[in-house]
Amino acid sequence: MEAKATHKYIGTSPRKMRLVVDLIRGKSVDQAIEILHFSPKHSSKDAEKVLRSAVSNLMNKDENNKHEVMDLFVKEAFVNVGPTLKRISPAPMGRAYRIRKRSNHVTVVVATKK
Repeated sequence: MEAKATHKYIGTSPRKMRLVVDLIRGKSVDQAIEILHFSPKHSSKDAEKVLRSAVSNLMNKDENNKHEVMDLFVKEAFVNVGPTLKRISPAPMGRAYRIRKRSNHVTVVVATKK
């Protein structure tokens, strides 16, 4: 059995989020939460939030069978590009530079080992 959780429109660049998500792909949920909790990266907080949501979704999805957190693993974890906000910054000699504020969407799929 598996469950999925997504968090959309996170205000960090997809490249920075992929560095964090690559750390937990294929790991057990206990180990993945530990890695994310003690990671110094700012985007690890959002990734941990999505992972905990996916575990909670699995528990709520199948209420008859109680799943142990030790029996779960991260089946899929990926980052998609979100919309980019375009802003203008003043530059010398009357010019303007474009600032791109990127966002991303994180998806985590958690499954049982059996």
